[in-house]
Amino acid sequence: ARGFEIGMRFHSAPVVRLADGKPMHLGHVVKADARWRLFAFADAAPPDDETSLLAALGRFLETDPASPLRRHTPQGADPDSVIDCRAVLQQGFREINVTDLPPLLRPAKGEFGLTDYEKIFCPDLKNGPDLYDLRSINREYGCVVIIRPDQYVAQILPLDAYAELADFFDAVLLRP
Repeated sequence: ARGFEIGMRFHSAPVVRLADGKPMHLGHVVKADARWRLFAFADAAPPDDETSLLAALGRFLETDPASPLRRHTPQGADPDSVIDCRAVLQQGFREINVTDLPPLLRPAKGEFGLTDYEKIFCPDLKNGPDLYDLRSINREYGCVVIIRPDQYVAQILPLDAYAELADFFDAVLLRP
């Protein structure tokens, strides 16, 4: 992802939210609320395919004991209270069913356990250039971009770099 530079601000780009087809800017969905962000830019495989690197990342983050989400999220807290995970797909928003994506990207949150459907985005080809082209993201393999709480890029990793992802967060976050 040559279009993102470590140490520079996370630049916005036009996207469409998968859940409702709403055009928006990716950088505007991130609030200044002291959480780390993990943006997973999907690989070429459909997200419901067994070869999908995005789906494998979701399984790692949800279930593996080495997952930074499992290690650094306090017991009983919302799953995105420390690290907020979001995904950008290559397919159009009409081509994907939100239930085909990892449960990590549609977590149950809050007092009533309501599902948060606002974590998945697709390129907005109607209102701007394709995000993958704009930010030079490798379409075959995708990537993970880690955003600091101040909205600067902290690290860029391959989707399957689980150990490096865990090591990064172990170096900057304390376990609860």
